[in-house]
Amino acid sequence: MGAVRTAVRRRRAVPWLVLGLWIAVLALASPFASKLADVQRDRAIDYLPASADSTQVAKIQDRLPGGEATEMVVVYHRDGGLTAADKATAADQIDRIASAHKLTGEPQGIPSRDGTTLMYPVASTEPGQDEEARDELVNAVRDMAKGGDGLGVDVGGEGALATDASEVYNSLDGPLLYTTAGVVALLLILIYRSPFLWLVPLAVAGMADYLSMGVAYGLNQGFGTSVSGQSSGIMTILVFGAGTDYALLLVSRYREELRRIERPYDAMVAALKGCGPAVLASSGTVAAGLLCLLAADLNSSRGMGPLGTVGVLCALAAMLTLLPAILVLLGRRVFWPLVPRFGSTPKARRSLFTAMGSSAGRRPLTVLAGGAVLLGALALGVLNLPGSLKQEDSFTSKPDAVAAMETLAKAYPERGTQPISVITPEDRAAETLASIRETRGVDSAQKGRTGDGWTEISVLAAAPPQSTGETATIEALRDKLDGSYVGGPSAEQIDLKDTNARDRLVVVPIVLLSVLLILVALLRSLVAPLILVAAVVAVWGAALGIGGLVFGPLFGFEGTDPGLGLLSFVFLVALGVDYGIFLMHRMREECLNGAEPATAALTALRTTGGVIASAGLVLAATFAVLTNMPLVPLVELGFVIAVGVLLDTFLVRTYLVTSASVALRRKVWWPGGLSRAPEPPVRRERQPEPV
Repeated sequence: MGAVRTAVRRRRAVPWLVLGLWIAVLALASPFASKLADVQRDRAIDYLPASADSTQVAKIQDRLPGGEATEMVVVYHRDGGLTAADKATAADQIDRIASAHKLTGEPQGIPSRDGTTLMYPVASTEPGQDEEARDELVNAVRDMAKGGDGLGVDVGGEGALATDASEVYNSLDGPLLYTTAGVVALLLILIYRSPFLWLVPLAVAGMADYLSMGVAYGLNQGFGTSVSGQSSGIMTILVFGAGTDYALLLVSRYREELRRIERPYDAMVAALKGCGPAVLASSGTVAAGLLCLLAADLNSSRGMGPLGTVGVLCALAAMLTLLPAILVLLGRRVFWPLVPRFGSTPKARRSLFTAMGSSAGRRPLTVLAGGAVLLGALALGVLNLPGSLKQEDSFTSKPDAVAAMETLAKAYPERGTQPISVITPEDRAAETLASIRETRGVDSAQKGRTGDGWTEISVLAAAPPQSTGETATIEALRDKLDGSYVGGPSAEQIDLKDTNARDRLVVVPIVLLSVLLILVALLRSLVAPLILVAAVVAVWGAALGIGGLVFGPLFGFEGTDPGLGLLSFVFLVALGVDYGIFLMHRMREECLNGAEPATAALTALRTTGGVIASAGLVLAATFAVLTNMPLVPLVELGFVIAVGVLLDTFLVRTYLVTSASVALRRKVWWPGGLSRAPEPPVRRERQPEPV
């Protein structure tokens, strides 16, 4: 009796101990989590390729006298042509701006040939590297440069564009978190059909997100991990999306065990033993895939790897410790009104997944061929993807800086309006300047600041910004100027495109290999992992193809973010394999319990199909939240991942993977021991557990 009482006390104490530990951890993380926004940086250098010319230019400019320069263009425009009064107003406002702020050089007005526009390039080192000071400067210039009575005034340029982008990123945190939490809450209410149960995984996900913010801040302080608006937003999405997926699998298995086992504590232990390996492998796959981004040369991609991994691991820790503790403390009543009674059996019903499994089991090869043709046809839409996204097309709504750039493009079609920055050794400045002026495609070049052994030269191309002509001029300068660096906004876009192409060649094979090795270790097979990896790659191609069919014609996007292919691949492969792990792990469990292979495949689909569908809907919905954000790269990424997850959930996992498993029978487990076991007699299947 003493041993029994001790065991009972232990059962009661463990959940409270886990809850207390989490309260202590969150209390320790609180001071750091609140500081994450303070270290978030969205400067160009935080996104640029680590080894590119444009990155070196940005780094050296930081060391020049005054630090990083904030470059702007004040644009005055009147449709019918500028009047003498307009020009006087412009000159007066620019004088007041020069008097109020520390400008580099004296601003000179450049009129357009048609007389409708007058632009004043201005630059200041007043803010240095301080983003808040930069934003204050840009907004102060905008306040002083005012139009009226038919005179339009816009402030554009690299500094103004950075300010507008920063304001957009700073506005994302709150709406992104609230919208994600709201979407997850709604879906959990529909899935669980309980007025209480949905609150538990949602609250646990919120705590995991808070912890991930504290850990991310620690990585930034300890290892210099970059934190941007994009990476912190993706981290939140992953915490809620992946965390809710793990919760759905655990709660479903826990409900099943409560019918078999009387005590909630013992039922939870059994549930963790049953689904724990699949959840651990799932999170390990996602973490491994994201960490492969460390091999990327692009700063934004490389920084997203550790932050995404932090989000997934914090979600995993919360869902395997805090969630079980709370569920055990609340007991069976948390499932009200659908309480799983001890000794009861779930109501037998023919579900959607039963029908899917039956069709896949009857004609597996036909289903496989039809699915492959469909995915291949959708992937052809990739050919319709628009070209690379320009800076001015990166916003879903037009900020002031973009309006200024559009005005300049119309008024000055014959020349560049966005400086190209050249950094050259100080002792060769005169020689470099002369060489630049002789380069074909250069309209003008002017020597700027000098310091720390370097000289800055500002170059205007004869062609408009980000045009084929300007690109050729930048490439010509890089080929010609040995020992110098060529940067600036347009050069940055070239480097982003080239580096993303390089990163795809490096990161994609690493992701595929790491995911494959994890699957081989988990499933003790080579064939099954190859099927899962091939399936997620096919889903990625089809999702990108659907994006190509809607981005331009339906959404009106003028380009595709250069990083879309790599990031969508990493997320879809890592997250998509999750559902394959859930399905295959249950299939293997059924085979180990003596089921015939085809029966095991169909039973696994029927018993996990509802969970996989629910998890897929939640994950797709969380990434779909990004489509409501005001930045085109986030909209494109969210759309492709959401569509890919839905394809993976309702086509690949339910039909194609199941059909392949039925068709291959025991060969699916080759060369593991299950592939050599004799075919057992068909046994009676266990009734599926509803979600």
